Amino acid sequence: MHTSDPRHLIVIRAKGKAGAGHGRANGAFCAPTDATRAPNVTSNATHLRLFSAITLTPAGLLALAGLAGGGWVWAALIYMTALTYGLDRVLRLGLQNAPEGAEFPASDRLLVALGVAHFVLFLLAVMAVSGQMALTTAERIGAFFAFGLYFGQVSNSAAHELIHRGARPLHQLGRWMYIWQLFGHHASAHPLIHHRWVATPRDPNSARFGENVYAFACRAWVGSFRAGLQAENARTARASTQKPMWQHPFVAYVLGAMLALTLSWAFAGPAGMAAHLALAVYATFQLLISDYVQHYGLQRAPQGSGYEPVGPAHSWNARQWFSGRLMLHAPRHSDHHAHPTRPYPALHIDPPNAMPRLPHSLPVMGMIALIPPLWRRSMDHRVGDWLPGGKLAAGTLPADMAD
Repeated sequence: MHTSDPRHLIVIRAKGKAGAGHGRANGAFCAPTDATRAPNVTSNATHLRLFSAITLTPAGLLALAGLAGGGWVWAALIYMTALTYGLDRVLRLGLQNAPEGAEFPASDRLLVALGVAHFVLFLLAVMAVSGQMALTTAERIGAFFAFGLYFGQVSNSAAHELIHRGARPLHQLGRWMYIWQLFGHHASAHPLIHHRWVATPRDPNSARFGENVYAFACRAWVGSFRAGLQAENARTARASTQKPMWQHPFVAYVLGAMLALTLSWAFAGPAGMAAHLALAVYATFQLLISDYVQHYGLQRAPQGSGYEPVGPAHSWNARQWFSGRLMLHAPRHSDHHAHPTRPYPALHIDPPNAMPRLPHSLPVMGMIALIPPLWRRSMDHRVGDWLPGGKLAAGTLPADMAD
């Protein structure tokens, strides 16, 4: 079913508790059975070793690229682009879900390693891109894109996981990773606004049907700043003990961003500050592209004085094995919204008749989104598939969504 009217984009209502169901039967969501889950093909320890190898290898390549230049720059850039795309095409390993209820207590150690690496690599990137490391002009351009892609796809994913952790040190690490990319307010707006109001007009980070990614990015950045500030002000007003103004999260976001830029100036002069700003904009734009892709056109139906509970139908997902691990399972987005604190190795993805599925990997769909006519040709009819009476509601699986 193809439609260009966003008023018609009302997805099938979820039945039962919010986030509890991942399957679909007769047009309604229901809990998955063992038959709908992929078998456990790797142990928990192996899962973590794979995540570590896939996310830390490019960090090592980038460190060598910043220090030595030359072929290391191109090796890092190839890893983040052609190699990731190629392995996604070659490694068709099925859904590969962890067993229901599996725990990964060591998964946070990788997040801490990625968090520490982020600050080291960001300084190195500023030095390399601004011309402090004796790289050629071509190498500096290559380094900008290689570092920027890593910050946009790996650092953002790690920071996202960390701000969902209950332990204060982990949460603060994720928050400061965003601050260093001049996007600190995301640490407030994401859990307080996006997770509450996803797929409704009240969420600035849910893309509207027919909206292009450039308009969305501007609206989402400004809208999330305003909504996050309002939410934090409301929390402060409700608190039984009033904290001093300097403890307001948005004070840290603004002053922290100024500190980050000042340090880049101190290490590399005005060119260092410009490099920091450019890298931050590039990394943040990738995060906003991910938000755009993962929620484009999907809407929760009005229900009473609010909206239906968040369900699997309110996020687009991608099944690709390599980029999924590179991004810490961020493309398994429906399960994340159902279980925001679930560790990234335990996130599930279900068959394509149980939750919306992107036709390509999340990085590839991000590239397609940069060309709005191509994006709409690829995605608009898929949004319609998730309407009552559409292909999926009728029980017919489109050929290009089959596993």
